[in-house]
Amino acid sequence: MKKIIIPFFCAVLFSAPAMAQKTNAATAKTEVVKSKLTPKEVIDNYLKAIGGKDKLEAVKTTLTENTMTVQGMEISMTTKKMGNKFKSEQSVMGQKMVQFFDGEKGYFEQAGQKMDIPADKIGELKKSKVIDALGYDPASFSTVTVEKVDGKDYNVLNSDKGKHYFDAATGLLYKSSAAEGNALIKSYMTVDGIKFPQEIEAEGNGQKVNIKTTKITINSGVTEADFK
Repeated sequence: MKKIIIPFFCAVLFSAPAMAQKTNAATAKTEVVKSKLTPKEVIDNYLKAIGGKDKLEAVKTTLTENTMTVQGMEISMTTKKMGNKFKSEQSVMGQKMVQFFDGEKGYFEQAGQKMDIPADKIGELKKSKVIDALGYDPASFSTVTVEKVDGKDYNVLNSDKGKHYFDAATGLLYKSSAAEGNALIKSYMTVDGIKFPQEIEAEGNGQKVNIKTTKITINSGVTEADFK
């Protein structure tokens, strides 16, 4: 069972090696030109598109209910976030799994066994935000290019860690890819005036994963006690 569970932070970071290889092969034939926009402008447009920076920063906690489909199994998942802390509980075939980070350290727990989050992941997790979009740092991207995918233009933020595709017309994030892989946002949902990814298709360790969000509660249902 442990083999098929993609860690919560990996899903957030859109990791997927197999899909990344396929995507790279496809985009090699895509016309790529330099954008007139700066990384900051692309990120600012994105923040505006999903609700505006002020509204996003007013979100202190989120309680998210998802279903993940992997290898033909449907996994129920509930995730609580506060600052850079999170607790994700998954249930499949009567078995409960927990992924936990208290802002300094964390673990994965399954079938009574705990495994610490690898030390090389802690630094990135400490930088995480309740609203993932607020974690984008313009300084971490080297260039902005424009690529056409399926007839649509995308502003692409490029860094040594990967690429993020933003719809040039709407400003919304469409796809992310990295050396580890990528994920595709198929749809968005709006909660209290803020847009969140509603359905994500990803692939990791050769496994395809579909993540659907069914409910998001903002600034309610999460307390410091959840991360003790």
